[in-house]
Amino acid sequence: MPNPRLAGRYAKSLVDLALEKNALEEVYKDMLFLQKVCKNSRDFVNLLKSPVVKADKKAAILDAVTGSEITELTAAFNRLLVNKGREANLPEIITAFIDLYKQHKGIQTVRLTTATPVSEELKNQIIGQVQQQAGNSKIDLTTQVDESIIGGFKLELGDTLVDASISYDLNKIRAQFLNNDFIYKIR
Repeated sequence: MPNPRLAGRYAKSLVDLALEKNALEEVYKDMLFLQKVCKNSRDFVNLLKSPVVKADKKAAILDAVTGSEITELTAAFNRLLVNKGREANLPEIITAFIDLYKQHKGIQTVRLTTATPVSEELKNQIIGQVQQQAGNSKIDLTTQVDESIIGGFKLELGDTLVDASISYDLNKIRAQFLNNDFIYKIR
């Protein structure tokens, strides 16, 4: 069950500890690695959430999966999560940590969704436009391909969404036809 408050607390604690130990960048790389593991292995996430698997087995598997890929600070944090019975929240804690890291560094995340892959040149132009409009020099652009938008793009910046997709326009036209906006009401 998602618990964003718990994830936020653990992530903030890890950020504070990493700042105190001057290891924020290393822990951030560890979190990116763990996020990749969680996204690529649904079985791993299900194992962490399983009430049947004992805590010591989960700790051993977590250590075996991460191995020498993560720092001792992150490994100790993972052991703490297992000892406290919070290992099921690891994917949420990772996401919250990455968000706090970006907030600490002043990095804004921009998500671009298009129907076809975009070139690096276009990505750089979009980053330039967003930097000019938002006044922020640090932009993290993530791209996603979604053929269901047919054409155009969707651009998400924080809580702002610019939907210039063909599917959005078609849905607006469909709604107008369903409302009979094109038929004069006589009476």
